[in-house]
Amino acid sequence: MKTSLKHIFRGGNAGLKVVDLTHPLDENIPIWPGDSEFKLAARASYEKDGYLTHSLAVGEHSGTHWSTPNTFVPGGRHAGMFTPQELVVPAVVMDIRAKTCQDRDYCLTVEDVTAWEAVYGEIPLGSLVVLFTGWQERWNDSCSFFGLDRENTMHWPGFGRDAVIHLVEERKIAGLGTDTHGIDPGNDGAFKASGAIFRADKIVLECLAGLDGLPAVGAMLVIGGLPLNGGTGSPARVLGLLGLGRIY
Repeated sequence: MKTSLKHIFRGGNAGLKVVDLTHPLDENIPIWPGDSEFKLAARASYEKDGYLTHSLAVGEHSGTHWSTPNTFVPGGRHAGMFTPQELVVPAVVMDIRAKTCQDRDYCLTVEDVTAWEAVYGEIPLGSLVVLFTGWQERWNDSCSFFGLDRENTMHWPGFGRDAVIHLVEERKIAGLGTDTHGIDPGNDGAFKASGAIFRADKIVLECLAGLDGLPAVGAMLVIGGLPLNGGTGSPARVLGLLGLGRIY
């Protein structure tokens, strides 16, 4: 039987709002030091071939992207192994901009999670927890976005390892997201938060945009990550859906 949105969402989609959480891809995007450069090259033209096509070269973890457990865990699930159901998840957004404007290396703590829940309620099971640091506003300035200092250390806020373990074990989250280039603080070369979330077989979203358009609770994310067999992620179109109501 053919299914319509009216059969999926109670009340239809009249109140549906879509928030684009994706930075456009081009040659000016901030690239992780040493990673592949973005290249879009014409392979056919209207004048010669009657149509236009390009070849595309871009790192798996460039632009707005998703990352999978095999990024850090040998034998962990790769980007071709996640089901469609795992890529449509409820989101909660933790806005820590008031703290990151004072400390660019700020690390989310268990106490921060507890304080957030005191205001918005317990994080629903299966949610993807998004950290809104304000770094999305730095996207067009690579120097500011990476915060590289004279010792070649990067600086941006992120999740603390203890907070990640708490979210995984106590709230059974689906994954983590952030508007920076990594869920770990930029100065954490041990990638402790990444190790914790990937060992728990969860996904990560990085370089998100448009987080000011999402509420603290109530959005549904659609993660358009490429199913690359053996891949550790890919650039992704990430959309936030608001006003869905009850999902049957």
